[in-house]
Parts: sequence; structure tokens; C-alpha cells
Amino acid sequence: MTIQVEHNDEFFMRRAMELAAKAEGEGEVPVGAVVVHNGQVIGEGWNRSIGQHDATAHAEIMALRQAGKVLENYRLLDTTVYVTLEPCPMCAGAIVHSRVGKVVYGADDLKTGAAGSTMNLLSYEGVNHHVGLVSGVLADECRAQLQAFFKRRRAEKKAAKQLAKQQAENNDSIE
Repeated sequence: MTIQVEHNDEFFMRRAMELAAKAEGEGEVPVGAVVVHNGQVIGEGWNRSIGQHDATAHAEIMALRQAGKVLENYRLLDTTVYVTLEPCPMCAGAIVHSRVGKVVYGADDLKTGAAGSTMNLLSYEGVNHHVGLVSGVLADECRAQLQAFFKRRRAEKKAAKQLAKQQAENNDSIE
């Protein structure tokens, strides 16, 4: 179920983008998420899978965990999750199980998006809770943040490969 963009959606998405920048600073894929209840941020998260050696440490999961502690309940009724990238199947499932009211995301994930791009688990017919959805909030900015990260990472890998090749050539010429 698609819902209209609200006036504060961009405000909270910008906070999610700040958190995504934190993830990038830690060498993680730059995805950030916030959980909002009654106009207040009650949970924040950014990708930490690499640093925590935890496949479940996605931005949304981290934010949901914090929000649950704040509300002292795993059911996050009447909350909104703002996330810079469309949730994956794991995160979408956690959002449904948490009974989140709405998800607002920035960039589509055309490979693993589970909020409409490749599948929609947020309003899957067979589940007992359906989550409202707003997509494309600050999409260009969110997409640019991700693309810049991957462009830089590819350049770093290419440079490392070239350096290794040069070192191997230098070692061969010494022998």
C-alpha cells in the first residue's frame, strides 16, 4: 500500500543519509536508517555487517533493535522507518514482524529490493501485517551516495591490483 509523501519525510531521510555517511566512514556500504515514533527519532542504525562480522547488522535491523529497547516492546506500532536504500528481504521481514506502520526509502535496490523492486514483502498477501510504503524520497541523493561509494571502492581495488602487479614485476627484475 503506497502512501503520500509527508512534509517531514525529507527531514528524516536526511538524518538517515548522515547515518549512511557514518557507515561509509567505517568502510561499510553507506546505508542509514531511522525509526520515528510520534515525530521523535527512537532508533538509528547504519550498516555494520563488516565491522561486526554479522550478516544481520543492516541499518534497518540496528535501528529496529534500538527502537524496541526505547519502546520496551518488539512491536513498533505507529512507527515509520526511514532508510536510504530499499530494504532487502531480511530487513523487510523484520519490519513486518515489528509491526512498523510505514517505510519511507530513498533509492531502489533493483537486485534485492523487497519493497517493490524485485518483490514486495511489506504488503505480501499471505502475511497478517501490511506496511505502508513511500518510495523515492531524496532518491537521487541517496543513489548518488551509494554510487560514489562503489565507484571509489572499485578504483581502490583497481589501484591495489596495479600496485601488486608492479611489486611482482619489481621482484622478478631483482631476481
